[in-house]
Amino acid sequence: MLRAGVPDDFLRQPWAPVSLGGLQLLAKSSFRNTTYRVLLSDMQCVWEEEMTAAAIQDRAQDLNRRLRAPVSAFFSHLRDVASPRLTGRGEGEAASGVNAAEFSLLHSQNRLDVRLKSELAGVPFYWEFRCTTASMAVVCSHFVHPLLAVSEVLLRQVGELEDLLARKDAEIQDYRESGAELSRGRLETKLFNKQKFREDFITQVLPQLCAEQDCLRFNADLQELYSTVMTAQRSLRKRKSSDSHGPDNHGQNSPSAPEGPSSLSVPGAELGALGPKENSSDGPEPAEPEGPGNEQTAPINPALSDRPASRPRKKKAKGLFR
Repeated sequence: MLRAGVPDDFLRQPWAPVSLGGLQLLAKSSFRNTTYRVLLSDMQCVWEEEMTAAAIQDRAQDLNRRLRAPVSAFFSHLRDVASPRLTGRGEGEAASGVNAAEFSLLHSQNRLDVRLKSELAGVPFYWEFRCTTASMAVVCSHFVHPLLAVSEVLLRQVGELEDLLARKDAEIQDYRESGAELSRGRLETKLFNKQKFREDFITQVLPQLCAEQDCLRFNADLQELYSTVMTAQRSLRKRKSSDSHGPDNHGQNSPSAPEGPSSLSVPGAELGALGPKENSSDGPEPAEPEGPGNEQTAPINPALSDRPASRPRKKKAKGLFR
């Protein structure tokens, strides 16, 4: 889980392979207007640092005694020289022009300091990323859970490809049995054997991949898959959260629910509630509102007073239309 104030897109950002001070690392970085967050890992430990504008101001003055400027005045320079290297865009982009900078590392027991030296307005500018060991929650959020999800996606993709190859072999075999012939012999392939393919991969390809693991490869395709998986998981969590706080839980007592008779605003309801004895008006009595207790009461109307009382009242139709 991300801490409060950290943007969601930092979780979806993929790890990028970087080289700092001669050490190969995986890095994540997010530079905002006057704040930043950095994650670094050598696959043995994960370090992080998150800085606010006030903390950046204090450290900049400690490292640059002659610097007397607000954070916004020098932070853009820090972002320009540090972001290319920490996002894996290579040393070439930050090693020339106004973005020229030197990086060095100081590794202690529980800390990894990334020291930066550049030039700002003709004056040397120094900065240090003082990264401390990340918590287990951060490691799980940015490493374990995403990579497990990526592995599951890749395994499912491999399974679907294996099934597709088996169907393709069956289709080709049907063509051959119907008399079709291959015009170019070099395009002929052997029948796909799933079990043999997996055994060859484990015995031949897997040792080669393990030997190359020290280079911390995180290529563009894997970075894109990482971002896609994390975006999908984030959307699913938001949808589940909205469903759990939706109308099912809070709609039972919502304002749109029907209210009792006492809260209805009906013309004449206040007069009807008083009753005929409590109404002291000298004028004609108003008609009582219809209700469960007086459905058979005829409205008071002088024009209908001459009607014979013995005339039967029509009954309401019963059935579908009541």
